[in-house]
Amino acid sequence: MERKLFTALQGEGAQKLNDTLSKQGFRRSQNVLYRPSCADCAACLSARINVSKFTATRGQKKTINRNTHLKRKATSPWATEDQYELFRRYLEDRHAAGGMADMDAFEFAAMVEETPIRTRVVEYTDRENDDLIAVCLTDVIEDGVSMVYSFYQPDQPRQSLGTYVILDHIAIAQEAGLPYVYLGYWVPGSPKMGYKAGFSGLEIFADGVWQEMIDPADHDSRSHPISNDSIIEQVANITLPDGTPLRPGPNAVSKTGPKG
Repeated sequence: MERKLFTALQGEGAQKLNDTLSKQGFRRSQNVLYRPSCADCAACLSARINVSKFTATRGQKKTINRNTHLKRKATSPWATEDQYELFRRYLEDRHAAGGMADMDAFEFAAMVEETPIRTRVVEYTDRENDDLIAVCLTDVIEDGVSMVYSFYQPDQPRQSLGTYVILDHIAIAQEAGLPYVYLGYWVPGSPKMGYKAGFSGLEIFADGVWQEMIDPADHDSRSHPISNDSIIEQVANITLPDGTPLRPGPNAVSKTGPKG
């Protein structure tokens, strides 16, 4: 069973709370911030790229060159029919059995539009025919950009669009003078998330601090049942925007449910 620590994201302090907790491994989903806190393991590790330490590999440079026909446009968080149609094609091809597979247009709009913080929809269109090729829902936070969710044309594998969108967000962070690109969670040994370890400058949040990723195999033991702190210890180690530690209470709740 999957267990998460979560808190509501609302009110005037929402942006500051998101900034603070993102630095402590939390992720945003609409108006909620969450972090895995499973009793059986600590394998879900928040990952980010330190832009100053990133150097594109030969393959990543080829990916950039193969996608020079794409045009980037950042807009306000407003869902469109074109986005939803692309989202459906992506899910049906890549994640047909996943937890988001049944999302309808209203749920998609909620995912995009229900945000109490500074969020952008980054669209990538073909310069020649203006076709929508890729989309990323992106939060702008104090020390970087956070890639909340991305999707793209699934029938263009040679373009490596998922990798390209990450590479372009590194460029966005560089242009804005922001030090990090937050990628979401990385799980040791997961084939679906292994691509994240291919970016130089990758850091993971483990044992309460951000650590440079040296060898992915070093973190395999985190799937062991004794690798995780108790929920009380996890909550006690969270710091709020004013610098005070959080204590277990109504704003920090552990929620269990099926993994998916």
